[in-house]
Amino acid sequence: MRVLVTGAGGQLGRELLRADWDRGTDVVARTSCQLDITDRAGVLAAVEESAPAVIVNAAAYTAVDRAEGDEERATAVNGTAVQHLVEAADRAGALLIHLSTDYVFDGTGDGWYTEDDPTGPVSAYGRSKLVGEWAATGAERSVTLRTAWVYGALGANFVATVLRLASDRDELAIVADQVGCPTATPDLAAAIVAVARWTEGGARPLPRRLYHVASPEPATWHELAVATLAASGSGFAGTCRPITTADHPTRARRPANSRLDSGRIAGELGIELPPWRHSLPAVVAELEKTDP
Repeated sequence: MRVLVTGAGGQLGRELLRADWDRGTDVVARTSCQLDITDRAGVLAAVEESAPAVIVNAAAYTAVDRAEGDEERATAVNGTAVQHLVEAADRAGALLIHLSTDYVFDGTGDGWYTEDDPTGPVSAYGRSKLVGEWAATGAERSVTLRTAWVYGALGANFVATVLRLASDRDELAIVADQVGCPTATPDLAAAIVAVARWTEGGARPLPRRLYHVASPEPATWHELAVATLAASGSGFAGTCRPITTADHPTRARRPANSRLDSGRIAGELGIELPPWRHSLPAVVAELEKTDP
């Protein structure tokens, strides 16, 4: 099986390149510099050349605050460009696996969001990702995987930022009134591999077009920061102080509740991610090992 990964220079894309693919799987990596997915002709040519059975779209515009003043570009990458991948996937007879986000919800719900809950993004980034979801459903064979609070050892993310700030500060102030499902890139990559394996050769069609894939264990940003510092070998002796969203205003609104219910993919495909507390220590250890 041949798999084309777009956005292969990002934290998830890089993780997919070292994921546990089945023997004989040929993973073709294209960074955003090598393949601009907003370029329709370039996308069609790249897919025709590589002839993949599966396309994993890990390319994304992820600068949430910057997107508030750059929504056109965010939508071009996260939304409109997905249509190019849909067209290319259909021509190649390939499965398109598209990644989306908890930001498609407004975050005002009390419980866990399911795939059937109404969307209502409150940021430019969230709106751009929702456009991408709509585009992905137009493919003959596609699945959108919504995830949340992604962190890993191979790119910029909240956990890496906490470790960096803790190295030169005595106090950290972290938002404690937003809750989500911290999801490690190795776990997410493993889930993507499992989805690709499920459909290999077209033997079994996916039951659904949309699944949530995130850690089953919720946390606030403050709880994740405290756990990150506890897992660190640097021995942070300072204070990690909880604050409110109002205490830390940002240009873009964040959902207060980003808990994604991943029960559907567990029940239908047998794919279940571990709790984030299980996965965090290994990520922290790798980050500290590679930190110059």
